[in-house]
Amino acid sequence: MEFVKPQATGKGPQDWFDGDVWFDVIHAGQEPSRIRANMVRFAPGARTAWHHHAVGQTLHVIAGTALIGTRDGTVYEARPGETVTCPPGEEHWHGATEDRFMQHLALWEGTAPDDDRPETTWLEHITDEQYNAGRTRSH
Repeated sequence: MEFVKPQATGKGPQDWFDGDVWFDVIHAGQEPSRIRANMVRFAPGARTAWHHHAVGQTLHVIAGTALIGTRDGTVYEARPGETVTCPPGEEHWHGATEDRFMQHLALWEGTAPDDDRPETTWLEHITDEQYNAGRTRSH
């Protein structure tokens, strides 16, 4: 058993996020484990750029309302205690509503040693129109 020394809270890079985002690395597995876990905090209106994960991603909402957008224009709302999975390769974004902080646990896997794909591929920033699209709770 090992207690892992916590890393300092990191600021989300502007290439990957719009607005103020901070994250704490909880676990960055080393072979044979490839699990990644970050606690991520979004200021009101903050969100990720479009991105996808080679092996998928799971988001577990801790506080606030998470917005999760898909390329078909759907923007889902997820509340504390809800878990959303994004399948491998699905382009998506996630962030906070305009008026509240949001916190989620982000879980994903790194790629296998013989897989040369990046675990996360970052794309363009979302537009205000995409962020402000109608939102749905039907999932």
